[in-house]
Amino acid sequence: MSNEDKTIQNAGPDQPLAGRIALVAGATRGAGRAQAVELGRAGATVYVTGRTTRTRASEVGRTSETIEETAEFVTAAGGSGIAVPTDHLDEDQVRALARRIDREQGRLDVLVNDLWGGEHLLVGSVFGKKSWETPLADGLRILELGVRSHVITAALLLPLLIRSDAPLHVEVTDGTARSNRRYRENMYYDLAKAAPIRLAFGLGRELAEYGGTAVAVSPGFLRSEQMLAHFGVREENWRDAIAREPAFAVAESPQYLARAVAALAADPGRAARWNGKSTSSGELAKAYGVRDVDGSRPDAWAYFEDVLHGGKEASPEDYR
Repeated sequence: MSNEDKTIQNAGPDQPLAGRIALVAGATRGAGRAQAVELGRAGATVYVTGRTTRTRASEVGRTSETIEETAEFVTAAGGSGIAVPTDHLDEDQVRALARRIDREQGRLDVLVNDLWGGEHLLVGSVFGKKSWETPLADGLRILELGVRSHVITAALLLPLLIRSDAPLHVEVTDGTARSNRRYRENMYYDLAKAAPIRLAFGLGRELAEYGGTAVAVSPGFLRSEQMLAHFGVREENWRDAIAREPAFAVAESPQYLARAVAALAADPGRAARWNGKSTSSGELAKAYGVRDVDGSRPDAWAYFEDVLHGGKEASPEDYR
Protein backbone atom coordinates (compact mmCIF):
# COMPACT_ATOMS: atom_id res chain seq x y z
CA MET A 1 0.00 0.00 0.00
CA SER A 2 1.39 3.41 -0.96
CA ASN A 3 1.79 6.23 1.55
CA GLU A 4 -1.01 8.04 -0.28
CA ASP A 5 -3.35 5.06 0.13
CA LYS A 6 -2.47 4.84 3.81
CA THR A 7 -3.31 8.53 4.24
CA ILE A 8 -6.74 7.98 2.69
CA GLN A 9 -7.37 4.80 4.67
CA ASN A 10 -6.41 6.47 7.93
CA ALA A 11 -8.42 9.63 7.41
CA GLY A 12 -10.03 10.54 10.71
CA PRO A 13 -13.60 11.68 11.36
CA ASP A 14 -12.52 15.32 11.52
CA GLN A 15 -10.82 15.11 8.11
CA PRO A 16 -12.57 12.33 6.20
CA LEU A 17 -11.15 13.59 2.89
CA ALA A 18 -7.50 13.54 3.94
CA GLY A 19 -5.41 12.39 0.98
CA ARG A 20 -8.17 13.15 -1.52
CA ILE A 21 -7.62 15.45 -4.50
CA ALA A 22 -10.35 17.88 -5.50
CA LEU A 23 -10.85 20.52 -8.14
CA VAL A 24 -13.42 23.27 -7.71
CA ALA A 25 -13.82 24.94 -11.08
CA GLY A 26 -15.23 28.40 -10.47
CA ALA A 27 -14.00 28.92 -6.91
CA THR A 28 -13.48 32.68 -6.92
CA ARG A 29 -16.50 33.49 -4.80
CA GLY A 30 -19.95 32.35 -3.69
CA ALA A 31 -20.81 28.67 -3.49
CA GLY A 32 -17.67 27.69 -5.40
CA ARG A 33 -15.38 29.34 -2.88
CA ALA A 34 -17.32 27.90 0.04
CA GLN A 35 -17.22 24.38 -1.39
CA ALA A 36 -13.47 24.62 -1.87
CA VAL A 37 -13.02 25.71 1.74
CA GLU A 38 -15.24 22.99 3.17
CA LEU A 39 -13.54 20.29 1.10
CA GLY A 40 -10.27 21.62 2.50
CA ARG A 41 -11.67 21.60 6.01
CA ALA A 42 -12.39 17.92 5.48
CA GLY A 43 -8.71 17.41 4.64
CA ALA A 44 -8.61 17.49 0.84
CA THR A 45 -6.01 19.03 -1.41
CA VAL A 46 -8.10 21.46 -3.45
CA TYR A 47 -7.20 23.03 -6.76
CA VAL A 48 -9.21 26.23 -7.14
CA THR A 49 -9.71 27.88 -10.50
CA GLY A 50 -11.27 31.05 -11.79
CA ARG A 51 -10.59 34.12 -13.86
CA THR A 52 -10.18 36.78 -11.18
CA THR A 53 -6.74 36.99 -9.62
CA ARG A 54 -4.92 39.64 -7.63
CA THR A 55 -3.70 41.14 -10.89
CA ARG A 56 -6.59 40.55 -13.27
CA ALA A 57 -10.38 40.83 -13.06
CA SER A 58 -12.87 38.83 -15.09
CA GLU A 59 -15.88 40.28 -16.91
CA VAL A 60 -17.83 39.95 -13.65
CA GLY A 61 -16.00 43.10 -12.61
CA ARG A 62 -15.47 42.25 -8.95
CA THR A 63 -11.93 42.58 -7.62
CA SER A 64 -12.81 41.95 -3.97
CA GLU A 65 -12.55 38.14 -4.31
CA THR A 66 -9.69 36.26 -5.97
CA ILE A 67 -8.72 32.63 -6.45
CA GLU A 68 -5.49 33.22 -4.52
CA GLU A 69 -7.55 34.29 -1.53
CA THR A 70 -9.76 31.22 -1.90
CA ALA A 71 -6.70 28.96 -1.88
CA GLU A 72 -5.47 30.65 1.29
CA PHE A 73 -8.85 30.06 2.94
CA VAL A 74 -8.67 26.39 1.97
CA THR A 75 -5.26 26.03 3.59
CA ALA A 76 -6.31 27.95 6.69
CA ALA A 77 -9.29 25.60 7.07
CA GLY A 78 -6.96 22.60 7.26
CA GLY A 79 -6.57 21.48 3.67
CA SER A 80 -4.11 22.41 0.96
CA GLY A 81 -5.29 25.10 -1.43
CA ILE A 82 -3.70 25.51 -4.84
CA ALA A 83 -4.80 28.43 -7.02
CA VAL A 84 -4.58 27.97 -10.79
CA PRO A 85 -5.82 30.90 -12.89
CA THR A 86 -8.01 29.30 -15.56
CA ASP A 87 -10.56 30.46 -18.09
CA HIS A 88 -12.63 27.30 -18.57
CA LEU A 89 -13.81 28.49 -21.98
CA ASP A 90 -10.20 28.28 -23.19
CA GLU A 91 -9.48 24.65 -24.04
CA ASP A 92 -5.72 25.16 -23.92
CA GLN A 93 -5.91 26.54 -20.39
CA VAL A 94 -8.09 23.65 -19.22
CA ARG A 95 -5.76 21.11 -20.85
CA ALA A 96 -2.84 22.76 -19.04
CA LEU A 97 -4.77 22.50 -15.77
CA ALA A 98 -5.41 18.80 -16.37
CA ARG A 99 -1.73 18.20 -17.17
CA ARG A 100 -0.68 19.97 -13.99
CA ILE A 101 -2.99 17.94 -11.77
CA ASP A 102 -1.84 14.77 -13.53
CA ARG A 103 1.81 15.70 -13.02
CA GLU A 104 1.41 16.70 -9.38
CA GLN A 105 -1.22 14.19 -8.19
CA GLY A 106 -1.75 11.51 -10.82
CA ARG A 107 -5.51 11.51 -10.40
CA LEU A 108 -8.56 13.49 -9.32
CA ASP A 109 -11.11 12.28 -6.76
CA VAL A 110 -13.65 15.11 -6.68
CA LEU A 111 -14.57 17.47 -9.52
CA VAL A 112 -16.93 20.32 -8.66
CA ASN A 113 -18.13 22.10 -11.81
CA ASP A 114 -19.37 25.40 -10.37
CA LEU A 115 -18.68 27.63 -13.36
CA TRP A 116 -20.95 30.57 -14.09
CA GLY A 117 -20.02 34.25 -13.86
CA GLY A 118 -23.02 35.48 -15.82
CA GLU A 119 -24.98 37.40 -13.19
CA HIS A 120 -24.00 40.73 -14.75
CA LEU A 121 -25.94 39.75 -17.89
CA LEU A 122 -29.22 38.94 -16.20
CA VAL A 123 -30.72 42.23 -15.08
CA GLY A 124 -30.28 44.07 -18.36
CA SER A 125 -30.58 41.24 -20.86
CA VAL A 126 -32.66 38.44 -19.35
CA PHE A 127 -35.11 39.26 -16.58
CA GLY A 128 -38.42 40.50 -17.94
CA LYS A 129 -37.39 39.98 -21.55
CA LYS A 130 -38.54 37.58 -24.22
CA SER A 131 -35.78 35.58 -25.86
CA TRP A 132 -35.94 37.68 -29.03
CA GLU A 133 -35.58 40.84 -26.92
CA THR A 134 -32.36 39.54 -25.39
CA PRO A 135 -29.30 40.72 -27.32
CA LEU A 136 -28.09 37.65 -29.16
CA ALA A 137 -24.49 38.18 -28.07
CA ASP A 138 -25.57 38.25 -24.40
CA GLY A 139 -27.73 35.16 -24.82
CA LEU A 140 -24.93 33.20 -26.43
CA ARG A 141 -22.51 34.38 -23.75
CA ILE A 142 -24.87 32.99 -21.11
CA LEU A 143 -24.76 29.63 -22.87
CA GLU A 144 -20.97 29.77 -23.08
CA LEU A 145 -20.62 30.57 -19.38
CA GLY A 146 -23.28 28.16 -18.16
CA VAL A 147 -23.00 25.24 -20.59
CA ARG A 148 -19.92 25.26 -22.81
CA SER A 149 -17.55 25.87 -19.90
CA HIS A 150 -19.06 22.91 -18.03
CA VAL A 151 -18.74 20.62 -21.05
CA ILE A 152 -15.11 21.57 -21.71
CA THR A 153 -14.20 21.03 -18.07
CA ALA A 154 -15.91 17.65 -17.85
CA ALA A 155 -14.45 16.43 -21.13
CA LEU A 156 -10.86 17.28 -20.19
CA LEU A 157 -10.88 16.41 -16.47
CA LEU A 158 -12.93 13.20 -16.43
CA PRO A 159 -9.98 11.11 -17.69
CA LEU A 160 -8.23 12.05 -14.43
CA LEU A 161 -11.35 11.53 -12.34
CA ILE A 162 -11.90 7.94 -13.42
CA ARG A 163 -8.49 7.04 -12.00
CA SER A 164 -9.97 7.53 -8.53
CA ASP A 165 -11.29 4.56 -6.60
CA ALA A 166 -14.48 6.56 -5.95
CA PRO A 167 -14.95 9.37 -8.50
CA LEU A 168 -17.33 12.19 -7.62
CA HIS A 169 -18.49 14.72 -10.22
CA VAL A 170 -20.68 17.58 -8.93
CA GLU A 171 -22.53 19.86 -11.32
CA VAL A 172 -23.66 23.07 -9.62
CA THR A 173 -26.62 24.91 -11.12
CA ASP A 174 -29.61 27.05 -10.18
CA GLY A 175 -32.67 24.93 -9.50
CA THR A 176 -33.43 21.24 -9.32
CA ALA A 177 -34.95 19.00 -11.96
CA ARG A 178 -38.28 19.46 -10.21
CA SER A 179 -38.14 23.25 -9.82
CA ASN A 180 -36.78 23.73 -13.32
CA ARG A 181 -39.83 22.11 -14.85
CA ARG A 182 -41.05 25.71 -14.76
CA TYR A 183 -39.73 28.09 -17.37
CA ARG A 184 -36.84 30.06 -15.94
CA GLU A 185 -38.00 33.42 -17.34
CA ASN A 186 -35.82 33.45 -20.44
CA MET A 187 -34.76 30.86 -23.02
CA TYR A 188 -31.03 31.38 -22.58
CA TYR A 189 -31.11 31.24 -18.80
CA ASP A 190 -33.46 28.28 -18.85
CA LEU A 191 -31.09 26.31 -21.10
CA ALA A 192 -28.02 27.30 -19.08
CA LYS A 193 -29.50 26.09 -15.81
CA ALA A 194 -31.12 22.92 -17.18
CA ALA A 195 -28.00 21.68 -18.96
CA PRO A 196 -25.95 20.82 -15.83
CA ILE A 197 -28.80 18.63 -14.61
CA ARG A 198 -28.68 16.61 -17.81
CA LEU A 199 -24.89 16.54 -17.67
CA ALA A 200 -25.03 14.93 -14.23
CA PHE A 201 -27.68 12.47 -15.43
CA GLY A 202 -25.65 11.40 -18.44
CA LEU A 203 -22.28 11.36 -16.70
CA GLY A 204 -23.82 9.28 -13.94
CA ARG A 205 -24.43 6.57 -16.51
CA GLU A 206 -20.87 6.82 -17.82
CA LEU A 207 -19.22 6.88 -14.38
CA ALA A 208 -21.22 3.98 -12.98
CA GLU A 209 -18.80 1.34 -14.29
CA TYR A 210 -16.00 3.12 -12.42
CA GLY A 211 -17.91 3.16 -9.14
CA GLY A 212 -18.43 6.85 -9.62
CA THR A 213 -21.13 9.35 -8.81
CA ALA A 214 -22.34 12.34 -10.80
CA VAL A 215 -24.90 14.59 -9.18
CA ALA A 216 -26.41 18.00 -9.92
CA VAL A 217 -26.77 20.25 -6.87
CA SER A 218 -28.40 23.62 -6.39
CA PRO A 219 -28.22 26.12 -3.57
CA GLY A 220 -31.42 27.87 -2.62
CA PHE A 221 -31.69 31.66 -2.35
CA LEU A 222 -27.96 32.18 -1.97
CA ARG A 223 -26.43 34.94 0.15
CA SER A 224 -23.43 35.21 -2.15
CA GLU A 225 -21.16 38.24 -2.12
CA GLN A 226 -22.86 39.52 -5.27
CA MET A 227 -26.35 39.01 -3.88
CA LEU A 228 -25.53 40.77 -0.63
CA ALA A 229 -24.04 43.65 -2.60
CA HIS A 230 -27.16 43.76 -4.79
CA PHE A 231 -29.32 44.28 -1.70
CA GLY A 232 -26.82 46.62 -0.06
CA VAL A 233 -26.33 44.44 3.02
CA ARG A 234 -23.61 42.30 4.60
CA GLU A 235 -23.77 38.80 6.01
CA GLU A 236 -24.07 40.30 9.48
CA ASN A 237 -27.26 42.22 8.66
CA TRP A 238 -28.64 40.24 5.71
CA ARG A 239 -32.14 40.19 7.18
CA ASP A 240 -32.42 43.92 6.50
CA ALA A 241 -32.95 42.98 2.83
CA ILE A 242 -36.17 41.10 3.62
CA ALA A 243 -38.15 44.36 3.56
CA ARG A 244 -37.16 44.74 -0.09
CA GLU A 245 -37.46 41.04 -0.99
CA PRO A 246 -39.65 39.02 1.41
CA ALA A 247 -38.51 35.68 -0.04
CA PHE A 248 -34.98 36.52 1.08
CA ALA A 249 -36.15 35.41 4.53
CA VAL A 250 -35.41 31.84 3.42
CA ALA A 251 -31.93 32.71 2.11
CA GLU A 252 -28.91 30.59 2.95
CA SER A 253 -25.19 31.18 3.24
CA PRO A 254 -22.76 29.68 0.70
CA GLN A 255 -21.42 27.48 3.51
CA TYR A 256 -24.72 25.59 3.66
CA LEU A 257 -24.38 23.96 0.25
CA ALA A 258 -20.64 23.61 0.82
CA ARG A 259 -21.09 21.64 4.03
CA ALA A 260 -23.60 19.40 2.31
CA VAL A 261 -21.28 18.74 -0.65
CA ALA A 262 -18.37 17.97 1.69
CA ALA A 263 -20.59 15.47 3.49
CA LEU A 264 -21.58 13.98 0.13
CA ALA A 265 -17.91 13.64 -0.82
CA ALA A 266 -17.19 11.81 2.44
CA ASP A 267 -20.10 9.36 2.01
CA PRO A 268 -18.85 5.95 0.82
CA GLY A 269 -22.38 4.97 -0.15
CA ARG A 270 -23.15 8.04 -2.23
CA ALA A 271 -23.32 6.28 -5.61
CA ALA A 272 -26.34 4.18 -4.70
CA ARG A 273 -28.05 7.17 -3.18
CA TRP A 274 -27.32 10.04 -5.55
CA ASN A 275 -25.79 8.95 -8.85
CA GLY A 276 -27.38 10.72 -11.81
CA LYS A 277 -29.78 12.67 -9.62
CA SER A 278 -30.61 16.31 -9.13
CA THR A 279 -30.78 17.60 -5.57
CA SER A 280 -30.56 20.76 -3.50
CA SER A 281 -28.71 22.11 -0.49
CA GLY A 282 -31.85 21.64 1.59
CA GLU A 283 -32.32 18.00 0.59
CA LEU A 284 -28.65 17.16 1.10
CA ALA A 285 -28.65 18.95 4.45
CA LYS A 286 -31.51 16.82 5.69
CA ALA A 287 -29.85 13.65 4.43
CA TYR A 288 -26.52 14.39 6.12
CA GLY A 289 -27.61 16.32 9.21
CA VAL A 290 -25.99 19.53 8.00
CA ARG A 291 -27.01 22.99 9.22
CA ASP A 292 -26.33 26.50 8.03
CA VAL A 293 -24.02 28.90 9.86
CA ASP A 294 -26.90 30.17 12.01
CA GLY A 295 -27.98 26.66 12.99
CA SER A 296 -31.01 26.64 10.70
CA ARG A 297 -31.78 24.21 7.88
CA PRO A 298 -33.42 26.30 5.11
CA ASP A 299 -35.17 24.66 2.17
CA ALA A 300 -35.76 27.48 -0.28
CA TRP A 301 -36.89 25.29 -3.17
CA ALA A 302 -39.59 23.67 -1.06
CA TYR A 303 -40.72 27.14 0.00
CA PHE A 304 -40.86 28.34 -3.60
CA GLU A 305 -42.76 25.20 -4.66
CA ASP A 306 -45.26 25.19 -1.82
CA VAL A 307 -45.82 28.85 -1.07
CA LEU A 308 -44.79 31.09 -3.95
CA HIS A 309 -46.05 28.76 -6.69
CA GLY A 310 -48.41 26.48 -4.79
CA GLY A 311 -50.36 29.06 -2.80
CA LYS A 312 -49.80 27.40 0.57
CA GLU A 313 -50.24 29.65 3.59
CA ALA A 314 -46.90 29.49 5.35
CA SER A 315 -44.05 31.68 6.53
CA PRO A 316 -40.48 31.51 5.26
CA GLU A 317 -39.49 30.71 8.82
CA ASP A 318 -41.48 27.47 8.48
CA TYR A 319 -38.88 26.47 5.88
CA ARG A 320 -35.82 27.19 7.99
